[in-house]
Amino acid sequence: MFVTPAFAQATGGGAAGAFGSFIPLILIFAIMYFLLIRPQQKKVKEHQKMVEALRRGDQVITQGGIVGKVTKVKEDGEIEVEIATGVKVRVIKSTVAQVISKTEPAAEE
Repeated sequence: MFVTPAFAQATGGGAAGAFGSFIPLILIFAIMYFLLIRPQQKKVKEHQKMVEALRRGDQVITQGGIVGKVTKVKEDGEIEVEIATGVKVRVIKSTVAQVISKTEPAAEE
């Protein structure tokens, strides 16, 4: 009785109208994936590679800002870092933020 023909046409979209309303949501998710999620995953993989490649003699910076030289790589996910002459600390491998210089380990005598 109070429904006009223009109102009836506008609401009669059916399934195509419902799908059309999800397109912007799908686009937003795709943009978020390529701008945020994918680069973060790539960065995590690069960090894991760097941590796996740590060896004795490498100069490293930890996430806490400590600079030192790796003196021992342990199997349980730890490394021993010499931060001053005779001062060695145990550090979890994954907390190494950066490798300053990759050096060849000194030959053991």
